[in-house]
Amino acid sequence: MISTYSTLLRTPSAWRFLAPALIARLPYAMLGLGIVLLVKHTTGSYGTAGAVSAAAAVALAFVGPQTGRLADRFGQAAVVVPGALLHGAAVSGLIVAALAEAPLWLLFTTAVLSGATVPQIGSMVRARWAAHLERSPLLPTAFAFESVTDEFTFVVGPVVATFLATGVHPAAGLVVEAALTVVGSLLFATQRGTAPRRVVRAAGDTPHTSALRIGGVRLLVVAFICIGGVFGTVQVSVTAFAEEAGRPGLAGALYAVFAGGSLIAGAVYGAIAWRRAAHRRMVAMFALLALGTAPLWAIPSVGIMVPVALLCGLAIAPTLITGFTLVDTLVPAAAKTEAFTWLTGAIGLGLALGSTFSGMLTDARGSGAGFALTLASAGIGFLVVLAGQRLLKPNTDVTPIAPTTTTVVDGTPVDAAPLALDR
Repeated sequence: MISTYSTLLRTPSAWRFLAPALIARLPYAMLGLGIVLLVKHTTGSYGTAGAVSAAAAVALAFVGPQTGRLADRFGQAAVVVPGALLHGAAVSGLIVAALAEAPLWLLFTTAVLSGATVPQIGSMVRARWAAHLERSPLLPTAFAFESVTDEFTFVVGPVVATFLATGVHPAAGLVVEAALTVVGSLLFATQRGTAPRRVVRAAGDTPHTSALRIGGVRLLVVAFICIGGVFGTVQVSVTAFAEEAGRPGLAGALYAVFAGGSLIAGAVYGAIAWRRAAHRRMVAMFALLALGTAPLWAIPSVGIMVPVALLCGLAIAPTLITGFTLVDTLVPAAAKTEAFTWLTGAIGLGLALGSTFSGMLTDARGSGAGFALTLASAGIGFLVVLAGQRLLKPNTDVTPIAPTTTTVVDGTPVDAAPLALDR
């Protein structure tokens, strides 16, 4: 396993974009929980806190794919730099509004702006791997590495956000989130030489077609909304569970246990040369996720929650890895960043829905009711991929979407083969 990842990380120039990307991605796991902790402190309501956090996640879900399309068209740096600066300003506005006990409409407005301006670094890194490792057997390992990186951020991010919000100041988590996002994103944007080639069409050519035209991508979006629902319901329910147990400071650590199980499973999963088709693995992983979430609603104590959370997390990263691997077999190069962003945005949308409804249920009936929604999200996702798995088979029926294309590398047009998209 170690040798597989070692080979991957020796890819020329890989660390030039991986190091700054890690700085920029760590805050992704801090934003939602940071909002929940700050708004709960200032309003006293999990429902309000979950709804404000959900507003940010919904904005991220719907705006993110559009920034992905812009990155495919104009280049990643052209999107990352203004996005990062706007994000820093938006989060600052949210902090001021919350601490000033401003009207709810202002909290929601600044939360929407905060979510809409999150730089899509994870999707852009995956697009860089796809460009560097085209047709390489290391590409699934690269996607596994990215999912492990995501899980690492979800291990560290919630712990840092909780520690800062409960031990330093309620707004400290969001302050650090904004600072890391801006610094990491700007450093990432300077690595133009590792960015994928930007495709520019000749005058009169067919306009760019959305990745959502592909049935398999649409199915994956729905499935990833369900995964996001698991994240959102767990995020709010774990916070309430820790408070009910009289140990609110453990919320971030408990959430990190879920992510820790996912990190371990993702690292192992990515190093295996799988023979079973990816679309069948997707069904199996969702089944395991549903089974893992089944007992959460009935957990009576922190001591029992820890091992159950660890086991539950084992299915998360393999499910994400398989989904991102399927995108590479379904989507042409000119739409890959957009497709990856649709999936990460779908997670954000699911997180928004999950945190909103679990917040309402938790306020009314406690953490057990919130965890029941976790099981519902995983179960619906399983049924979706089971019913539509034929759409996830590798795309073999493709046709050109434009008679000619031009690829721009460092500002210089070069000839490229026609792009393709399924019928």
